[in-house]
Amino acid sequence: MAIDRAKTVRGALAGAVAAGVWAAQQPLDKRLFGVGNDDTELLGKLVTRGAAWPVVGVAMHLANGAAFGALYANAAPHVPLPSWSRGPLAGLAEHLATWPLSAVSDHVHPARRELPPLTGDVRAFAQATWRHLLFGVVLGELERRLNAPADPEIPSYEHVVSSNGHGNLEHAGAAGPAPS
Repeated sequence: MAIDRAKTVRGALAGAVAAGVWAAQQPLDKRLFGVGNDDTELLGKLVTRGAAWPVVGVAMHLANGAAFGALYANAAPHVPLPSWSRGPLAGLAEHLATWPLSAVSDHVHPARRELPPLTGDVRAFAQATWRHLLFGVVLGELERRLNAPADPEIPSYEHVVSSNGHGNLEHAGAAGPAPS
């Protein structure tokens, strides 16, 4: 499978935007689900415990989204599913694949005492499911639009309609007699 650099970059852009949407809505879903889990905090405090963790966390979150988007842009066209379903399913698959790592985080993360425990928390699982679904929807639709084919398969009606907008008399005459 050859890698198309432009398609990959557009996929990375879509992934970064999707991760930005995820991060921007986190304050709302924290209230909705009643779980204080913040993925940018989890990432930022993995690297630094100082005042820079929010910036570091957002940067890491956007970079993760970009990497996922780049991979998605190259893999999605080969998945035999409707285009509208690929992004959400990719996001949910990533969620299910990585959720077990929350147990590791609960035990070894450098800031584990400052972060809410996730293992066994059904609301945290639901919150993470929502976030991954949202990410997948935004990623899938944005990537589909950014990487749309240059010549979309839109039917041409030039053979039916003339340039003056009144149709083609020859075409109308060739249609045959009207049904009775």
